[in-house]
Amino acid sequence: MEILQKVMSGFSLDLGPVKEPLGFIRILEWVFTICAFATTGGYVGSTMITINCPTKSDITAHFGYPFRLQSQPYEIIHCNGSTNKTYLQGDFSSSAEFFVSVGVLGFLYCTFTLILYLGYQHVYRESNRGPTIDLIVTGIFAFLWLVCSSAWGKGLTDVKHATNPEKLIEHCLPDTCEAKNFPAMGRLNASVLFGFLNLILWAGNCWFIYKETPFHKPANPPPNAEEGVSTS
Repeated sequence: MEILQKVMSGFSLDLGPVKEPLGFIRILEWVFTICAFATTGGYVGSTMITINCPTKSDITAHFGYPFRLQSQPYEIIHCNGSTNKTYLQGDFSSSAEFFVSVGVLGFLYCTFTLILYLGYQHVYRESNRGPTIDLIVTGIFAFLWLVCSSAWGKGLTDVKHATNPEKLIEHCLPDTCEAKNFPAMGRLNASVLFGFLNLILWAGNCWFIYKETPFHKPANPPPNAEEGVSTS
């Protein structure tokens, strides 16, 4: 309780940083990290093919995050009445989970720094340590967004190929199956765009954080120039 009281006693709400690029961009990062991991982590889709027998029947294969497709079975019913249990092919969980993990960690860091900016600005600026650590962590996240967005973009391309109904009909007898419904991938396409948008935001924010560090020195006129003006 004493620790909590000390923390709350030092809290002083100041919305001024929101009006500056440092705080405003951090809010944008907070929003778009949520968009990035939410559009990927909650995805559920399906692909459908049709069996052209005397009685047509539709076969649906479901899949979703984290895209371990080999664990998603579906049954193909042949015209002679026999069934064949088949699985989607491919495991793309590593790139998807990496992307979501970076998004969740980025969201948590944005939440922490926004509380620091708005409630403990005096603590953030009282020494050079706060801005310096913030710059390093933000730079690391910019690099992680580059890596995870590129990896997930490649993984999404593979997911599209593995769930394409035109590929699934290869498991049917010749001229007995046709593609019916393609999976809706708009949400996953948006997740990749959100990933690269986060890359731009986090990399750009490094400049504004850099200006808060001791490494950034404002340009000052030479002392001799100032003396010459005063003597004249």
